[in-house]
Amino acid sequence: MRKHSRVLGALTCAVALVSIAACGSSSSSAPGSGGGGDKSLTVLFGSSGTAETQAIKDAAAKWSAQSGVKVDVRPATDFAQELAQGFTAGDPPDIFYVSPDQFTDLVDNHRLDPYAADLPNAGSFYPQLQQTFTSDGRFYAAPKDVGVLALAINTKMWKAAGLTDADIPKTWDQLHADAKKLSSTGVAGLTISPDFAHVGPFLLQSGGWLVNDDQTQATANSPQNVQALDFLKSMLADGSMKLSTDLGVGWPGEALGKQKAAMIVEGPWLDGAMKSDYPDVNYKVVDLPAGPAGPGTMFFTNAWGIAAQSKDTTDAVDFVKFLTTPDQQMTFAKAFGPIPSLSTAADQYRAAFPDKSAFLDGIDHAKTYPTLAGFDDVMNDMNAQLSKLASTDSKTLLDSVQTNLQAIVQ
Repeated sequence: MRKHSRVLGALTCAVALVSIAACGSSSSSAPGSGGGGDKSLTVLFGSSGTAETQAIKDAAAKWSAQSGVKVDVRPATDFAQELAQGFTAGDPPDIFYVSPDQFTDLVDNHRLDPYAADLPNAGSFYPQLQQTFTSDGRFYAAPKDVGVLALAINTKMWKAAGLTDADIPKTWDQLHADAKKLSSTGVAGLTISPDFAHVGPFLLQSGGWLVNDDQTQATANSPQNVQALDFLKSMLADGSMKLSTDLGVGWPGEALGKQKAAMIVEGPWLDGAMKSDYPDVNYKVVDLPAGPAGPGTMFFTNAWGIAAQSKDTTDAVDFVKFLTTPDQQMTFAKAFGPIPSLSTAADQYRAAFPDKSAFLDGIDHAKTYPTLAGFDDVMNDMNAQLSKLASTDSKTLLDSVQTNLQAIVQ
């Protein structure tokens, strides 16, 4: 996963959906029960980098030593293609990453084993994460971790602008005022990526969203959403905010690291990138300010999917049990930055990473992508329009999104 798309995690998997759906609507073989012979499992995933890959390899080696079951860990070169090919051939990986946008198609085509409800810690996952991977009341796949957007601030620039902790923005007006003070030649006060992932928090803070709670109605062109885009446009208009694409960087973290932006909206994956690429840049992470309707942010997650066609679901489930223990999730957090998906690990995370509490605090008022089949195409079109937000009428942009959403809402 490239740095400019870290926020999307394994959303590159979305391309696989058409291919997966084309494979048919039922499994070609019954789930296996494990046992017998030289047992082994395959795990396919889209990796954020060497740290994540090594962490999963280490976890697999530890579990294998306990279970006697070999694990073939496969960081995908092209996750979408490789996953689709596995299903087409009737030999998918036993365990694989599942993103929210994949979930509905995988369920509809009977590709997922609905094992998660039977996990001993099934009730310990954050409710929002569990709901993301639940369909028709069945909890299918255990969330592996979560990332939440917060506000990251360059502390040197903050101090140079005469700002103190008392000035940390709690409202949109305060965010705008701070961004103006932090703006200078070559430096944007605030930078976000021109995509739904980064605009989404402002929609929530304004009381809006793209669909209603049960995803049966498109609400993209609501007055609340128009208000949110108009606010962002006001910051673009006076130069206190710039889109990351206008700064010549691949993602907001690069803008913070290269000191082209004083504040950015990003998630916990920022930490690893800053430590490796910009170790001399000091920053702090705080909650995103509340909007007219209160606080709101976006969360991003993947789950451990188990293929319904797996020949060894018993061992696959046992491995996922191991991967979703609090201790193992904390091992992953320390290795490559994700927040544990278990609420029961929150205190451990807060104690280990006190300077990242804002990422944890945001979970309670966060939403993720709609889990509608076809939403990826809607989002891609919306992102293309958001790249021209400064010169686009907010209502016109959202009317277009509304039309596209109505076509897929059932």
